[in-house]
Amino acid sequence: MQAHRVVMTGPGGPEVLRYESYEVDTPGPREVLLRQTAIGLNYIDIQHRTGRYPLPRYPSPIGLEAAGIVEAIGREVREVAVGDRVAYSSAPIGAYADRRLMPADRLIPLPLAISEATAAAVVTKGLTAHYLLFTTHVVRRGETILVHPAAGGVGVLLCQWARHLGATVIGTVGSDEKAKTAREHGCHHVIVRGHGDFSEEVRHLTGGTGVPVVYDAVGKDTFEGSLRCLAPRGLLVSFGTPSGAIPPLDLFRLNTLGSLYVTSPAFVTHTTERSELLSRAADLFGAIESGILELPAIGTYPLANAVRAHADLQGRRTTGSSILVP
Repeated sequence: MQAHRVVMTGPGGPEVLRYESYEVDTPGPREVLLRQTAIGLNYIDIQHRTGRYPLPRYPSPIGLEAAGIVEAIGREVREVAVGDRVAYSSAPIGAYADRRLMPADRLIPLPLAISEATAAAVVTKGLTAHYLLFTTHVVRRGETILVHPAAGGVGVLLCQWARHLGATVIGTVGSDEKAKTAREHGCHHVIVRGHGDFSEEVRHLTGGTGVPVVYDAVGKDTFEGSLRCLAPRGLLVSFGTPSGAIPPLDLFRLNTLGSLYVTSPAFVTHTTERSELLSRAADLFGAIESGILELPAIGTYPLANAVRAHADLQGRRTTGSSILVP
């Protein structure tokens, strides 16, 4: 069957993305054929495209998240049926396509209340927010936490969910416009980075004690300041580095700054087991259906215009989540 996809000709800027026709095979025994209706746009796609996370060969497919409808199944598939609406955030790479094959055990059935566009925009980011809040550091009522960036795709979900759990949420953003989004999506206090030392403001807001946890998806530009925001025995959770790789760290500094902890949790580690994947997804979809999580407007780009989508995401011109539409 002929389909369309986006491939990378090699590591580089957005211009290395190419829209092309290709042939899709019939499903293997444990595979399904998906007709994809919405494709997630995530910063890991940028990391793959630039070569920060190298791929084994080129040209290479790209993308790890999408939603759509099952068109055909392999003879051993039991997890889904033809006609089911499903989503995924998983290898193998190649989500930037209108049709593709996927392993059946990586698919998440969608409830009636969750549209395919919503699923493609939220599964990766929402499952990330879930394990950050409920596994990496269990957020408790009465805690004050710091999130940056608070207006990003994960940030707007993490802040709302943490507020619902009873935490006081401090968020940092890159502009006054994004500050409004952060306030509307869970933040009690918003700090615009670049208007002074955000760690001093966090200390002021916490009466000098600092916070027990910092969720940092900025990287190099915020890492040092994040350490200075932590209370003794606090945890810095680094889960993204769009501003650049974190420089080498002298571990003894964690001792002198108050016996601090640093971790870098991986998505795949928290979703490998199908039971864990489905449990986290059920919590995520339930939080959306109950109104705990409210998504900002979802930005859309044609799949054929992935070059523009990547340029906007890498240039930090997006707010919340964006998707590609075949």
